[in-house]
Amino acid sequence: MNQYAKADFWTKKAFSEGYPARSVYKLEEINKKFKLFSPSDKILDLGAAPGSWTSFVLRRMTPNAMICAVDLKPLAENIIDERLHFFQGDLYSKQIIQSVKELGPYNAVICDAAPATTGNKTVDTARSLGLVELAVFYAQEMLVKSGNFTVKIFQGGDRQQLLKDMRNIFDTVKTFKPQACRSSSFETYLIGLNRK
Repeated sequence: MNQYAKADFWTKKAFSEGYPARSVYKLEEINKKFKLFSPSDKILDLGAAPGSWTSFVLRRMTPNAMICAVDLKPLAENIIDERLHFFQGDLYSKQIIQSVKELGPYNAVICDAAPATTGNKTVDTARSLGLVELAVFYAQEMLVKSGNFTVKIFQGGDRQQLLKDMRNIFDTVKTFKPQACRSSSFETYLIGLNRK
């Protein structure tokens, strides 16, 4: 049996609390530790489907806050909220970039996007790196001054160069692996705080 097919503590907790995936607890821990956003903020969620991070943000937002979510796949059907703007499409698309930009700027950009994996670590790491670079582009283009950022990355690849690039954009840059990550997973998160 695939180790991911067996529901672990975090997966069971997510379903019992009405979230579509266990990844919600990664964001909860990141936000608790780094204070990425506050309840009245405008948030951009990249690679949002099935919608756990979007749901987490919506549950904590004030009525005048807003979240913009983007993914190739749709969000879970029960994620409907007047504060949510969802664009289904490719993050590389000029039309998507323009649509997202028109709703900005944002106080935080969050990204839990992962590439379609092949099982080949070299290929998967390279694909992950491409997504991270794209997320950094969105953060650079669409964050307010002093805005915050987090993005998932597969360990390996040229993480040091990415961190160096992020230090040109943010006052503080860190890496962080939340407890809710599977112990066998080679994912971690890059955190950028206080956009210059």
